[in-house]
Amino acid sequence: MKKRIIAVFTLINLVVLSSCTKDFEELNTNPNLSEKVTPGSLVTPTIYGMSDYFTVRSYDFTWQLMQVGLPNPSVALGVHRYDVSESAGNGTWNTTYEYLRNVREMEAAAVEYNLPVYKAVAITLKAYIGGILTDSFGDVPFSEALKAEEGLKQPKFDTQEEIYTSLIQQLEEANTIYVGEGSMNGNDFLYNNKKENWRKFNNSLLMRMLLRASNRPEFNSYARLQAMIADPGKYPVFNSNEEAAIVKITGVAPYDYAWSRRQDYVNAEAMGGFFVDMLNGLEDPRRALFMTKATRIVDKKPVDIGFKGITSGHSGDASQFDFTPSTPNGDLMFPDAVGTQIHQIIMSYAEVEFIKAEVALQAGNQVAAKTAYEKAVTAAITHWKNGEMPVNYFENEKAAFNGTLEQIMNQKYLGLFFNDYQQWFEYRRTGFPKLPTTPHMLHNGIMPSRFMYHTDVSRFNPENYRIAADRIGGDDVMTKVWWDK
Repeated sequence: MKKRIIAVFTLINLVVLSSCTKDFEELNTNPNLSEKVTPGSLVTPTIYGMSDYFTVRSYDFTWQLMQVGLPNPSVALGVHRYDVSESAGNGTWNTTYEYLRNVREMEAAAVEYNLPVYKAVAITLKAYIGGILTDSFGDVPFSEALKAEEGLKQPKFDTQEEIYTSLIQQLEEANTIYVGEGSMNGNDFLYNNKKENWRKFNNSLLMRMLLRASNRPEFNSYARLQAMIADPGKYPVFNSNEEAAIVKITGVAPYDYAWSRRQDYVNAEAMGGFFVDMLNGLEDPRRALFMTKATRIVDKKPVDIGFKGITSGHSGDASQFDFTPSTPNGDLMFPDAVGTQIHQIIMSYAEVEFIKAEVALQAGNQVAAKTAYEKAVTAAITHWKNGEMPVNYFENEKAAFNGTLEQIMNQKYLGLFFNDYQQWFEYRRTGFPKLPTTPHMLHNGIMPSRFMYHTDVSRFNPENYRIAADRIGGDDVMTKVWWDK
């Protein structure tokens, strides 16, 4: 009823205004205000919107798939049992395209205002957002996307190989643009208009994309990464947590925490046993940052039993757990005192060092791999607020570098905590960490490889949808994307 009343009043207002607004627009246009968007005005909304949305998606989706955390109680199906529905990717599809539209406007405004540095920023953001989009779905509309206003309402689907090729070339171009003259002067709450940090973000993303395509021999990824690492003057990348793409949020409007209420993050969620056990084996200091301690009732009183999670993909029978599991620590993402800063990860310095460690290992350079591995782990622990690195961390046999890809990827899995879908993407690329399975998981315990296309695509772009679905091997959650084949 309320919506109907609003609609009626809106209609009345439109009728009245249409009869008395002759020359209204002309008379009420402020000649001192620009009607065109400036490229710098789009940076903060894009960064904040993406980091906010994908912080929640990491919690809702990646945690379950990657056995970090799961709903509790959970009596039937759910993502942690590999139950990924047809519409599971709809929000990701809508959100990435929404912010790619911002990027497109930023590129156009950069040309109009002759501000090439913002063309570079737009490319960097396009690679960041486009990377999540194509790694989630595979082939997607890209070169012809977002052109409905130009009359192109049924865009073709670019292959993932074409998208990767294009974005990598553009990141190379942006790297050179950042070197040129011109400064940033917009609203930038990520780097406060420090162009050199945007350049490092750009090249760090280039490393991510090259590594993601490393199973495709035609991309020659490891050699290209070695060349980048050997020439930091030409390809500066993150060298510290301070340079990383980490969004600092205080919870004060308009930059609210990702959850509306603390209890929405904390309640009805249990930490996953696999994730907790890995941290326990390392005696990792992040446990207290990430979660509470579990308890067991003894003599009718709760007794602290340390950090302990429950099995992902369990039978649904709560009686199998004779304890109350560890739950998310609310202070990490929604502190009691609003105004307390929290961190949302877009891309970390730790990820860059993990890439370097893998590249060095692949080249047979154990010394360089060990150095990068230890830098990566240290950065992954300390990029969290109040994260402190124990001086004896690597004295633990499970933490000491052993020269294997599995160890690097296990630590990278921990380092990618709360980093959109990156744990899922890297698991699909490498098969690490080795996640346990249960009989209650669907698809014979094989993890889904992608989201299905948005449920509206087959209706409104049927021909191009059919071509893309046939090309990738079927629009199914188990179909592998190009870099995973």
